[in-house]
Amino acid sequence: MFFSTRLTQRSGSAALAAFILPLLASFPAYATNGFNLIGFGAESTLMGGADVAVARDTSALNTNPAGLTQINGQALDVFGSILRTIDLAHKDQFGNNESASNQYTLLGGGGYARSLESLPCTAGIGLFAQGGAGGVFNSLKTFAGTKDTFSSLFGIAKVTPGMGCQVTDNLSLGASLAIVYASLDEEVFKHTPGGFDLQDASALNVGFKLGAQYRVSPNLTLGAAYTEKTDLPLSGDYFKVGNVTYRDVSIHGFALPREIAFGAAFKPNENWLLSLKLNWINWADALGTSTLRVSNPDNPLAPASLPPQSATMDWKNQWVIATGLAYTLDDKTTLYAGYNYGQNPIPKKHTTPQLAGILEHHITLGAAYRWSPEWTFTGGLEYDPRVKVNYTNSDLPIFGSDAQLRNEALFLHFMVSRRW
Repeated sequence: MFFSTRLTQRSGSAALAAFILPLLASFPAYATNGFNLIGFGAESTLMGGADVAVARDTSALNTNPAGLTQINGQALDVFGSILRTIDLAHKDQFGNNESASNQYTLLGGGGYARSLESLPCTAGIGLFAQGGAGGVFNSLKTFAGTKDTFSSLFGIAKVTPGMGCQVTDNLSLGASLAIVYASLDEEVFKHTPGGFDLQDASALNVGFKLGAQYRVSPNLTLGAAYTEKTDLPLSGDYFKVGNVTYRDVSIHGFALPREIAFGAAFKPNENWLLSLKLNWINWADALGTSTLRVSNPDNPLAPASLPPQSATMDWKNQWVIATGLAYTLDDKTTLYAGYNYGQNPIPKKHTTPQLAGILEHHITLGAAYRWSPEWTFTGGLEYDPRVKVNYTNSDLPIFGSDAQLRNEALFLHFMVSRRW
């Protein structure tokens, strides 16, 4: 996947030596805290992701399932986001200064929950886009003097059933199961000697989340959530190097990370809600060393398998600070604002143009309007200011030294909710 002049002198297996890093780098272009979105559902996101002590709609299934107990009766939320990448670009010594062609990405999800008549509990199920999209650079100049495509499309989705129960008057506990599906397609300089094409690699695995909310007083609620690590071993049947297609493909060694979140929500009066979240994300355990194996070629003259190829990402653990506020303007309108910060967890020496998860600051503004007792519409914007990383990646010689990755993004978030 990474190219240099020496790769043109090797067999196809040598090209595989550079495969793993951009594979991991194919996580979503819209990734914010690493490759996690800052929030799920419109209210969570428009409060900057400061949701663990709030979590009062069906997105609680993916933020803090204890918050489901705040739903009485039935709840349905359908949410989505439109991402516009303002400046997702790669620059290097070969004259490249190219923006990604996939400027727009549409995300979606939803959830349904219902309180149980026989128990002080609320159960629900949700579908969430955890991450995805990737970067597509259609016309990069290569070391060979040609122009070729450098791209990947990676997606992670969750189906999440869960339940929250009111254990005491002040304490709620909850748990949710995450059925996680991941898929990957990559095309890296496939028309240039040493390039390759990977299609339809996927993984299916199960994780879980535990949560708690404790109401200290009518004005103060504390929250906590634990998310277990979910391994994502990808497998597929199409990896083409030159004229040979390998039909058994596996990639092991990366995962959705373990997370521990704490938060507080404070209501100084009936109109204001202030929220804070501190989230620890265990990237170092999720993205360490990854290994690619391919075998079963369609050409009997090709090697039956290629040597396993490994690469080290060495992502750093990340502390994310999120703050949010909600102001009830009147009985129909609520205003939102939020701020989220998480330092880029990707070491400079492992930066690649396919991974734009370098964004650090996130600013949100929005509003909700209840147009009837049953129906509410929530919408708003998230702006992620430009981040620029200058790097020299010794595992990525095709871009030489002093390469540059830039990212800047704008989201439109929206949600339609029904309560009955």
